[in-house]
Amino acid sequence: MSRRYVIHLPVVAADLPTAQRLARVIGRWTLIMPWADPAETTVSAEDAQGVRHRVFCDLPLPGGRRCLLHADHDGRCARRLHR
Repeated sequence: MSRRYVIHLPVVAADLPTAQRLARVIGRWTLIMPWADPAETTVSAEDAQGVRHRVFCDLPLPGGRRCLLHADHDGRCARRLHR
């Protein structure tokens, strides 16, 4: 049995793009907690929870960290939004 546990925190949004935006905000906020893994964040419809949509790109970056831009983003990967 795994020693790792996942917390599922349901948050309601009106549509998929809004749910993904909200999940990115919450995911980035959790970066202040070293045990959080926001790169694994997904969203799903309430009645189709087995169909999950990735929120972050999640590709590996140098140094062992992962990209935290939105899934399917354009341009290079990064740990923070490009400005």
